[in-house]
Amino acid sequence: MNRNICQFGAALASGIVFGFGLSLSGMLNPARVQGFLEVFGTWDPSLAFVLGGAVVVAFIGVQMMKLMRHPAFDDTFHVPTIRRIDAPLVIGSAVFGLGWGIGGFCPGPAVASLALGLPQTVLFVVAMLVGMTLHDRLWSRRT
Repeated sequence: MNRNICQFGAALASGIVFGFGLSLSGMLNPARVQGFLEVFGTWDPSLAFVLGGAVVVAFIGVQMMKLMRHPAFDDTFHVPTIRRIDAPLVIGSAVFGLGWGIGGFCPGPAVASLALGLPQTVLFVVAMLVGMTLHDRLWSRRT
């Protein structure tokens, strides 16, 4: 079978499982995410369990990757090589955190929530895409 079709199929299957997991865990509800971030009020710890489960799955995946010569549908693994913490990383993390706290979404759940058809979700995704495009155009000029 064509490698591109296999890559697309694997990505699609992964996205479906990810979206289903987000829906099942309630992470498509921005109020649940904002409740987790409200540590001095009525804190909702459910996101901590979702994050913990994600860390376990990622850990297992990285350990399996170390045992493999190459991925199933590619020639090499694409892992980050830069390990330093610099200003762009800190600023980007802060902007991400602010958007996550204000909107109650990060990119994955926002895209998955589009299926619900809520206007605030559509607005968030449009704003996210505009921000990503602006960043890409401004950053590519810098480097």
